[in-house]
Amino acid sequence: MSIPGSSVPGTRPVVLGLTGSIGMGKSATAAMFARHGVPVHDADAAVHALYGADGAAAPAIGEAFPGTLAPDGSVDRTRLREAVIGAPERLAALEALVHPLAQAAARAFLARHVGAPLVLLDIPLLFETGAAARCDRVLVVTAPPDVQRARVLARPGMDAATFEAIRAKQWPDAEKRARADFVLDTSLGFAHAEAEVAALIRQLTGSAGPSAP
Repeated sequence: MSIPGSSVPGTRPVVLGLTGSIGMGKSATAAMFARHGVPVHDADAAVHALYGADGAAAPAIGEAFPGTLAPDGSVDRTRLREAVIGAPERLAALEALVHPLAQAAARAFLARHVGAPLVLLDIPLLFETGAAARCDRVLVVTAPPDVQRARVLARPGMDAATFEAIRAKQWPDAEKRARADFVLDTSLGFAHAEAEVAALIRQLTGSAGPSAP
């Protein structure tokens, strides 16, 4: 099957979605694509900007979840997490506020990079939010459960209860892998992942792209 934009000059980029459950190595993998010159849209960073003092989401979140704004008008993510954790209806209300704005940020990114051969959408909830429908192909990063747990619990401020709460709102790893076009096991080492990323870029564009010095 041909991949849109992969070989015809002037066509839109191949849009590769990158996702994976918490602790699977998604951010490190996205950085590998960036080092090859692939434009990367970091959905988490986009949401962070939306939560900032000048962010489009902050006023609405402050109104919907009183007490979650910092003195400068930005969203206090710790307070917000405490306000929605374990409360599905509150989480759904938050997502209804944020997801349309996050989707608009992704569309703006694609518009800025319409001339690139390949772009990467790094979205943690790619399947859960329906964002996979905007992608030509999907790459899922994975790792064994014990590796995932060890990575997550090593993060500052993370505990088992928070880890389980985050994982509960994500699709199971097996289901993501079943829906993926490509799967990368990040537990096999940095060199293996780098080689797999370079090979995938070649497959999707016909070129490994410019590598970082």
